[in-house]
Amino acid sequence: MLLHVIARGKIGRSPEAELIERYEKRIGWPIRFTELPETGGRVAEPASPGRTVLLDERGRNLSSEEFAAILSRWRDEGVREARFVLGAADGHPAEERDGADLLLAFGKATWPHLLARAMLAEQLYRATTIVAGHPYHRG
Repeated sequence: MLLHVIARGKIGRSPEAELIERYEKRIGWPIRFTELPETGGRVAEPASPGRTVLLDERGRNLSSEEFAAILSRWRDEGVREARFVLGAADGHPAEERDGADLLLAFGKATWPHLLARAMLAEQLYRATTIVAGHPYHRG
């Protein structure tokens, strides 16, 4: 299953970009990172069947094990692409939230966009290691 992270704005050269790159190299599943401009821009339709996860402050607060279980279930159900979408500064429109398969939050706090991307990359790595039974996660 392809893990596809789609984010608004350019990350450029930054400590967060280095973290993301480090996790991207370590993730054992196919992964792609796509950056869109702050407004406009489109991404091709997802591989079908697909799932869409929106990072949203109103989303579910999942443990790493719960997140891994969702990814594992989707993979086992034959999902070809799971999209993880980070919106612009104003978040996601209601119609996008309504159409998402999962709204995901990293706690109640609001996180800077670049940190949220790095946190997502780490959680994707952690989830894939949990699924693989790798000792990275020692929950």
